This record gives sequence, structure tokens and C-alpha cells, in this order.
Amino acid sequence: MEHEELTIHGRRLKYRLAGRGPLVLLIHGMAGSATTWKQVMPALSERFTVLAPDLLGHGDSDKTKGDYSLGAMASTLRDLIVALGYKRATVVGQSYGGGIAMQFAYQYPERCERLVLVDAGGLGSEVNPLLRMLTLPGSEAVLLVACAPPVRRIVETIGRITLRKKLENASVIPELWRSYASLGDVEARRAFLRTLRAVIDPRGQSVSATDKLYLAAGMPTLIVWGAEDRIIPVEHAHAAHAAIPGSWLEIIEGVGHYPHCEAPDRFVEALTEFIESTRPARIKVSRKRILRPPE
Repeated sequence: MEHEELTIHGRRLKYRLAGRGPLVLLIHGMAGSATTWKQVMPALSERFTVLAPDLLGHGDSDKTKGDYSLGAMASTLRDLIVALGYKRATVVGQSYGGGIAMQFAYQYPERCERLVLVDAGGLGSEVNPLLRMLTLPGSEAVLLVACAPPVRRIVETIGRITLRKKLENASVIPELWRSYASLGDVEARRAFLRTLRAVIDPRGQSVSATDKLYLAAGMPTLIVWGAEDRIIPVEHAHAAHAAIPGSWLEIIEGVGHYPHCEAPDRFVEALTEFIESTRPARIKVSRKRILRPPE
């Protein structure tokens, strides 16, 4: 599945597209790329059309100055779907991508058939302290040193020699390394910090969808979470499940922040069962829907 490319509003967007059938949009997390889905795309593409973009500022897409808010990202993905000739999708978002998925469902409910939240951001303030620290003044200089080539070589050597026995079977390690290594590029690093500061501040996650979760009542929703997530706590999954009537909850034991990498077969099974067992939503924006208070 090679990268394809579109230019949307003057900015180059890379994506991967495979399969036939109903469209499934896969949205990666912060400092990630479409590559994060490589273990699940082949199996999913046997039943569905699978679209996995590199978000602007990430992967091989353009990393220009601009709006890195959730709303802007959701608008770009809407434009990508339209440009490729699709009307609706099951929208799957992991971590930061989960926040984008919820924003997409809120802004464009008529284009969202189902919502899938994978260790998603935007469901509470708690987040790993390291991410909070990176929003502080001076973090640019810290990242410059931490991601410099000599430091990356040292980290890689430690990983290969000192920790090899512990990590050789950990499928999440390549994903973590790709995210870390991507920040060695100055434009990617700047885009990462813009993205980070759009959703996190020193106190934690600064953007929350919890006050709008009642809007998902008519949207088939699956929540997938790693029980051992150290980035965003699993309690967020249980709270979201309680707040979204009829939602499905899949907690995967022994898995952290990347269920699609750490337990790809289980992830594909859960997502496929969910899609094939639910009817796609057909939601239209109305005054009554917007003004109805949460129960």
C-alpha cells in the first residue's frame, strides 16, 4: 500500500488507500503517521475500503505554518473524503486522532456512519506528565537536544543492546521509535509542538468533548482501550462508555496506548464485528439536536 497524494487548499496531503466496500477512515495520533495502521490495514481491506492519511504536519504530508486545531484537521479530512469521491465513513481515531474523530462527528455528522475511539484524547484532563511538560516555554530547545542525531543514535544503541531481551517481542517499540525519530526534522518538530499546544497545556488536556458526548446517542460508537495505557488512563474509556448510550466498550488486557499495534488481530476482530453488527448512522443537524441539554 504505497502513499498516494492530493493537494488540498495548496497543501500536500499523503494517504494510503486499499480495499473495497464501506469506507473506514483511520486517523493516527500525534507525531504519528499512516504507517501506524500497517498491521491492521491488510485484514481490514479484505472487507472495507480503508483510508489512512498522514495528517498535515505529520508523516510525509506538508508541515507548513497554519491551523493545527481539531476543527481544522477535521475539515481537511472531510475535504479529503469528498475529493476522493466518498460520501460517508466509519471514522476511527487513535489518541490525538480520537479527538479529531469526535470533532469530525460533531462538525460533519452527515458524513460519519460510526465513531470508533481508540485510547482517545479529549475525554478528560489527565494525560502523561511528559506531554504536559512539553507545552512549557523552552520545550523547543529541549526537543532540539533530545532529538538531535547523536542523541538518537545513543538511544537506538541502548535499545538494541541494553534492552533487547526485554523489548524484542514488544510490537509497540517500532511505533514509539518512529514517533521519536520523526521529531529529528525541524519542521516536523515545530508542527508537533503546534499540534500539542492546541490540545494540551501544563495542567493537562485542554480540549474536551465530554459536554457533547450526548450527541453521539444516535451514532454507533465503539470505544477500544488498552488496560495498561500510561498516556491516557483507561478510566476515560469507562466514563465515555457511560456517557454514550448504546456504545460498545472493548478493554484489551495487557495492552497500552497502541492496541492496533500491540494486539492487531484483536483490534481487527473488534472493529469488524462492530461495523458488521451496526447500522450506519444517518444524522442531520437540527436546532433541537443542538439545544437539547445533556441528560
